[in-house]
Amino acid sequence: MAMTTGVLGGCGVQPSPKAAPNKAGTSATDSTTTDLEIALKATQAEIALLPGKPTRVWTYQAQVLKGNPANVQALPGSYLGPVIRASKGQRVRVQFINDLPDKAERSIIHWHGLHLPERMDAHPRYAVDPGQTYTYEFEVVDRAGTYWFHPHPDMLTARQVYMGLAGLFLVSDEEEAAAKLPAGDYDIPLILQDRRFDPNNQFVYTAAGGMQGMEGMGDMTDRIMGFLGDRILVNGKLDFSLPAATRVYRLRLLNGSNSRIYKLAWDDGTPLTAIGTDGGLLEKPVQRPYVTIAPGERVELWADFSGRKVGDELTLLSLAFNGAEGAGAGDGMAAGHTMTGAKGTGVAMGGMMGGMGKGQALPLGAPFPVLKVRVVRQEQETLKRPTQLSRLNGYRLEDAVNRDKPRLFNLSMQNMVWKINGRTFEMEGVTDGETAKLDTMEVWEFINQTNPGEMMDPMGMAHPFHIHGVQFRIIDRQVLPELAAGWSSVREGYVDDGWKDTFLLMPGERVKLLLKFKDFPGLFVYHCHNLEHEDGGMMRNYRVVQ
Repeated sequence: MAMTTGVLGGCGVQPSPKAAPNKAGTSATDSTTTDLEIALKATQAEIALLPGKPTRVWTYQAQVLKGNPANVQALPGSYLGPVIRASKGQRVRVQFINDLPDKAERSIIHWHGLHLPERMDAHPRYAVDPGQTYTYEFEVVDRAGTYWFHPHPDMLTARQVYMGLAGLFLVSDEEEAAAKLPAGDYDIPLILQDRRFDPNNQFVYTAAGGMQGMEGMGDMTDRIMGFLGDRILVNGKLDFSLPAATRVYRLRLLNGSNSRIYKLAWDDGTPLTAIGTDGGLLEKPVQRPYVTIAPGERVELWADFSGRKVGDELTLLSLAFNGAEGAGAGDGMAAGHTMTGAKGTGVAMGGMMGGMGKGQALPLGAPFPVLKVRVVRQEQETLKRPTQLSRLNGYRLEDAVNRDKPRLFNLSMQNMVWKINGRTFEMEGVTDGETAKLDTMEVWEFINQTNPGEMMDPMGMAHPFHIHGVQFRIIDRQVLPELAAGWSSVREGYVDDGWKDTFLLMPGERVKLLLKFKDFPGLFVYHCHNLEHEDGGMMRNYRVVQ
């Protein structure tokens, strides 16, 4: 896929007083030691997405100040930010400029999945006002993989991402090169998002309508349940079609939606072959009948079109699933913004309330096409699927300091507010139960509780969860028997074989992680990556102490 270098334009870049030098030993310290330096501006623009009036968007525009311009590439015709490419061991400097039009839109960039010091991560308390800059300096210490970047200010993340602020950060290393994977035009990033448009082709970020006498419920359900659009965009384009040759492709999929979960499968039933997840390559390729990918998660596919003919078309679908929100007790049914149960009976109040104001949205769990692949030319395939992709230096459960008593994190709704262990976000607040020691390994267990007595969603809803500053291994999943039907509709699509930084918990599910706190003490956040949940307070700090 052809790409072009993004251009920032005539904006002078001066570090603000809040620009934060990286004091970690692995950081770049001045421009003479930097391999890649970028000015990255968050600004407003217009782009033609539909016939007629252009759509106002917010976008990251980039200018390479030092290094190879080919390492920063724009997705052509897209509102999305650039694809930044770096190699493990390179030193990177990014001068972020907040040029957003709304003077209340503080912003900061989180480098999702990268292992960085606190000030480079960056915590929401480092957000800068429009007109200010923030300087990042770090060495890329992560293994090859598909990482990404997006805003992370407190209570403003969902809207800023929705308006277009997101981009990819792709890391390469020697191990990846040795695997001989598809490269160049055959290495394709695919960012999946959903949006709504008004009659003037502008993004809509609130639900319209609602039940008679309850017209404000649309906005409330978007905030509490998570925003769902009714149009699917791939790489910032509607009705996306990939022209392909009769050969193998590496498809790097990112779920960049605010709250939508995808259950991806080929329309002809061909299994999907996963070769990588959030933290890079798996040890070996794994096959799945479909792949479940929640907001913030990434999966890399080995897609072999060598047996196809010119003129063939293949559709990547999101298949139907249930139980992700508003499930009525015992029926395993997704709220899906539907007002009747699977047997024609009315659903529980939580399912009904979850459906208010959502009639125009594409329901969560509904089936729909995501993109088309059109075979347009014949090519001779030279690559064979590797049997060994990488070596994962695995963590051992016996090395965890709390292996017999995991830290527990209960996810629940209380008085229509999503919480972690009964608490919402505090900018610098941290409890003893959220304090870990540097250079130790721990087991964390997340429990997606039901919410008896709650009006919106008493049976709970799905939560994609992200932990900053670490990559971890998933070591166990369990689910409440009464909610197993919904869980069973997505579980075969989990790819838990590799390193992860984001994972999905369906209602009633509990997941154990093995993670190690290394290199960087400081304050980091962990949160639901349903961005409306994050903005609503379903985020907490954890502190790593020496």
